[in-house]
Amino acid sequence: MDGHDPENSKQSTTDMTAFVQNLLQQMQTRFQTMSESIISKIDEMGNRIDELELSINDLRTEMGQEGSPSPSAPLKAKEEPKSADE
Repeated sequence: MDGHDPENSKQSTTDMTAFVQNLLQQMQTRFQTMSESIISKIDEMGNRIDELELSINDLRTEMGQEGSPSPSAPLKAKEEPKSADE
């Protein structure tokens, strides 16, 4: 004999295939969990930025400087009715 049992070789290949498939499934699950976590944190950051913009606008209004140019907040306020389909 040459030391290679065909039946043992088939079982080894089957075991390795199952191991790799299991490993890939675990990696996919972890990647999906991480992706969802990242998207959630990005959404949370966006909400916090929106709240910050509102607070800044409120402060500017209280100070009587509503007409001062601001790169994002006044544009959003003016464009909201136009960008309803977004």
